[in-house]
Amino acid sequence: MMEQLQQGYMASVAATAGCTMELVQRDKWGVDAQLIRPPRTALDQETMVFAQFKCTTQTTPDPAKEFFSYQFTKRQYFDHMVKRRSYPKAILIVMTTSPRQREWTEVNHNGLVTRRGCYWAYLEGMEADPDVKRPTVRIPTKNLMDASALTMILDRIDRGDSLDG
Repeated sequence: MMEQLQQGYMASVAATAGCTMELVQRDKWGVDAQLIRPPRTALDQETMVFAQFKCTTQTTPDPAKEFFSYQFTKRQYFDHMVKRRSYPKAILIVMTTSPRQREWTEVNHNGLVTRRGCYWAYLEGMEADPDVKRPTVRIPTKNLMDASALTMILDRIDRGDSLDG
């Protein structure tokens, strides 16, 4: 159910940003989805970023702190995120949520609210001791994933800028 919650969150973010989210059916390369922005003109190309989704009930990010820690359940998930890619680039999207499923969403006359949220991190080039089976990474609390963040990521990719920082 946590996977379904995160997919719904990210589909909403992508739609708000004018993008599509295409789920990858076979997790062969550590990629769960492609977030794609259509070309601006018929002569331009689309812009895409791979995304690996992870959802956890193990932490509640504190916005007063610079980051929170996320531990991968398998080394291979980390390795897929840190390998050098020319294009498309890849980001990790971590959703934090309550362990109590009934608290995941709330509805009122203004709409549906997803409790807590997703954060993104760019891990390309990061290293971890090869003996560590479940590497831990820092996820910046400033990197909330919303339509503005997705647009900024895709704009940087379009310009050939780094996703670091």
